[in-house]
Amino acid sequence: MTLADTTSIPSVTASTAVDPSQTVGSAKGVRRRRVLSAAGTVLTRSVAIVAFLLLWEFAPRFGWVDTTFLPPFTQVVHAWWSLAQSGELWTDVRASLTRSLSGFAIAIVVAVPVGLLIAWYRHVEQVLSPLFAIFLNTAAVALLPVFTLILGIGETSKIAIIAYASFWPVLYNTIGGAKNVDPLLIRSARSFGIGSFALFRKVVLPAALPTIFTGIRLAGAASILVLITTEFVGAKAGLGYLISSEQFNFQIPQMYAGIITVAGIGVAFNYLLIALERRFSRWRTGA
Repeated sequence: MTLADTTSIPSVTASTAVDPSQTVGSAKGVRRRRVLSAAGTVLTRSVAIVAFLLLWEFAPRFGWVDTTFLPPFTQVVHAWWSLAQSGELWTDVRASLTRSLSGFAIAIVVAVPVGLLIAWYRHVEQVLSPLFAIFLNTAAVALLPVFTLILGIGETSKIAIIAYASFWPVLYNTIGGAKNVDPLLIRSARSFGIGSFALFRKVVLPAALPTIFTGIRLAGAASILVLITTEFVGAKAGLGYLISSEQFNFQIPQMYAGIITVAGIGVAFNYLLIALERRFSRWRTGA
């Protein structure tokens, strides 16, 4: 090796060295782009909502609609705040959530294992499918008088019909998700000598989970819809009761305050289920 060769080594090393300040700057740039992208997404999704609220505020004030039946949005917000401060709103929210979550939970606990069994055993599906098709196409609200006659006008009938309405979306999405599991996964698991229960728990259920969560989200919406309908009849507390009683007493801003609360709970519930779905489905994306 010549002297020229030895002196060229430091220059190569120096040219390939990474400047720490450049790495930090690059990381900050990535974070900045992510923040700006998230902010842009929020603004884009908020445009329609803001426009709707502005229309709601100014349409009554400009006389486009009768303020008696559609008060300005700020007046509804004031009524909502008054209900919240008095504690009446939270009493009704607590009653509604108790009914909705109870029926919703019962539906999931029953529908998921039943759906897996139906998907796994073809004969069970052939026997139950005609009966299930009848119940699926019978609106839960149409059966409200039946539930009331059999179970009474109390909490049991309300929770039962919410569970009934929530059961079918979870059931059919569980069946569809289990049927669409890659057969190669099942054969591979069988080759390792995995039993039926372990196969359900470790292979079929995780693979079907995204489809099941779609059904759970549909069931969440159904539970709130049926909840409000049941609270219109024979309830002494709950958001449905609040809406109907304020409408009967012609307290229109308070009525809209109850409707807004129902919408807010529905949106929050949906986003919570989306977050849970992402949490339990991380393995699919390698997160």
